[in-house]
Order: sequence, then C-alpha cells, then structure tokens
Amino acid sequence: MLTLSALLVPILLAAVAVFVVSSVAHMVLPLHRSDMRGLPGEDAILDAMRNAGVSPGEYMFPWCSSIAAMGSAEMKAKFDRGPMGSLIVRPAGGFGMGKSLGQWFALCVITSLMVGYVATLAIPAGASGHLVFRFASAAAFLSYAFGSASNSIWKAVPWSTTCKFVLDALLYSLATGGVFALMWPAA
Repeated sequence: MLTLSALLVPILLAAVAVFVVSSVAHMVLPLHRSDMRGLPGEDAILDAMRNAGVSPGEYMFPWCSSIAAMGSAEMKAKFDRGPMGSLIVRPAGGFGMGKSLGQWFALCVITSLMVGYVATLAIPAGASGHLVFRFASAAAFLSYAFGSASNSIWKAVPWSTTCKFVLDALLYSLATGGVFALMWPAA
C-alpha cells in the first residue's frame, strides 16, 4: 500500500496546476465577468450603509430573528414587498487579493492532499496512468464542483453562475488527475 508521503510532490504539483488553471479561467477567459452586477444607485446605498454602521459580515434581508416570527403578518408583508437577499460586507480598505489567493492555494493543497489520500486507499503503486487519472479526476471533481451549489440553493445565486463554477471544477479535476497520473509511483 502506498503512503501519502510518496505522493507529496504530486500533491503539491496538482495544487500548483489547479492554481494556474483557475488563474487563467478567472483572469483571462471572459467566463465569469457576468457573475455579479453593480447596484443601481450604489453611492446612495453605500452612504446609507455607512450611516447605519453596517460592519463586515454576512447579512440577510429582510431579517427574521426566529422561525416563529417568519410566519407573522409583518414578516410576510416584508417578504412580499421585497427586495429579499443576502449581502456580504467586507472590511473597508480594498480587497485583499493576496490573502484570498493564499487561502485559495491552501485549499488546493488540502484538496490535492485528500485526493492523494483517497487514491492511496484504492490504487496500488504501479497502477496504469489511465486508472489513476480517472480516479484522481473523479475525486477532485467531487471536491471542487459542488461547494457553490449550496449558494444557489440557499442564497439565490443564479444557477448559471454555479454551472460556470462546475465547469471550472471540471478543468481543475482534469489538471489534478493529469498530475497524479503522470507522477504515480511505480511498483
């Protein structure tokens, strides 16, 4: 049986490959440019949020403090009047791209580590590259593909956006499977 330590190089290279593929997918290709839109009257809304003291965090509106209150006539009227939504507020001072990229790379390493771990349980050293590719790609796809679906289910993120992230996940899983297939230890 293979040990995880025998896969440290493929694990790190798979994470690098996914990081590069994701960078191309998000910065070069136009696929995700339509995922978000600006608010109409943005300046007035931002001023109102600052004046209300909205701090960084995740918000839902209209807010309902309990399930019991959700059925009240007042809440039903708010829901019917709209708008309804969720809002993520980040700290002021600009978007921390370096921090986000670091966290994304860490997630890629952890995902590749888990793919490697699961592969060592099922695939012996010296297995065919085709088998390793299929297995590692499938395991990586399960990890990368479905995390954003819950946002479409619970937060009304458009399914078209989730489908784009599933397409990204397919590319990530092919990169992961390719690296593991090329670097799988011989018997």
